[in-house]
Amino acid sequence: MKELKLMKGNEAVAEAAIRAGADAYFGYPITPQSEVLEYLMMEKPHERTGMVVLQAESEVAAINMVYGGAACGRKVITSSSSPGISLKQEGLTYIAGAELPCLVVNVVRGGPGLGTIQPAQSDYFQAVKGGGHGDYHLLVLAPQSVQEMSDFVGLGFDLAFRYRNPVMILTDGAIGQMMEKVWLDEQKPRMTEFPSWATTGKSADRERNIITSLELDSAKQEKFNLKLQAKYRKMEEEEVRYEKIGCEDADYLLVAYGTSARICQKSVQIARSKGIKVGLLRPITLFPFPKKPLFELAGRVRGMLAVEMSAGQMVEDVRLAVNGKVIVEHYGRMGGIIPSPDEIVDALEKLIKKGE
Repeated sequence: MKELKLMKGNEAVAEAAIRAGADAYFGYPITPQSEVLEYLMMEKPHERTGMVVLQAESEVAAINMVYGGAACGRKVITSSSSPGISLKQEGLTYIAGAELPCLVVNVVRGGPGLGTIQPAQSDYFQAVKGGGHGDYHLLVLAPQSVQEMSDFVGLGFDLAFRYRNPVMILTDGAIGQMMEKVWLDEQKPRMTEFPSWATTGKSADRERNIITSLELDSAKQEKFNLKLQAKYRKMEEEEVRYEKIGCEDADYLLVAYGTSARICQKSVQIARSKGIKVGLLRPITLFPFPKKPLFELAGRVRGMLAVEMSAGQMVEDVRLAVNGKVIVEHYGRMGGIIPSPDEIVDALEKLIKKGE
């Protein structure tokens, strides 16, 4: 039976990981995501489910512990915030290159550099374009509520094992720190069987599995890369998730994810009260990105406004998706400042005047 609680977004992630039957969490504290690790330490999940929780000596150590746990076929999770995710990039590209499942949570803060501990969405490029070296992708989920912070943990593990690929939950300090009611799933047991590819040693009926991302034969490496690209195309065919609000009769479209999408819902109400028919498309998966629905809507609306807490990153994918069919402008705030609904409506009205 599900349980209703009032929780912070970061706490919801931690509790959801326990209830999803995670085998281990490896991490390092950094604001504004430290509550994930703190909650897991306080709740003592090893007594509830046997889950291992370990504060590593650094972010680099944590992601390599994730690599080891994932290679054993276990459900492993880590979390961090922007500079910490940067430190994990080498490990993430190794994990993607070894085709291993894991869950990574990035509670984004403002940058560049150490920046600010206030919320931002300026890690979009890093998340959806790979972030590390090589032609690879993470599957990226973007929650807009504490409920989705919880729900996307179980979904993230499912997708990670389905595709043998790292999954990232890309959220921000506002959602990580806010408190909302959340329905928590029932406790799932931890896995008792190992996947056939896991490093469980040699057995009577098979040889040992060797997991690596290294291949010195160029022909074999290219063949492997083609395999990865085919996997990413399958994600694009089968795993695109998005939400449409008020798009049926819209003349203009807002495109936003996460915290920005929450604010845009109010902007839609304000704009419509002024007689402006505007809708909202909220990407839930940032990779794979909802290209097709955006392209279809581009043939029906007069303009689009991409709203982000950044200098403009997702807007590039919106423009690629619509392929010049309609004008796409950007409105964003930076440095930890969250835009107001009225600001977004003002930016929309400027877009409308520009198109007249």
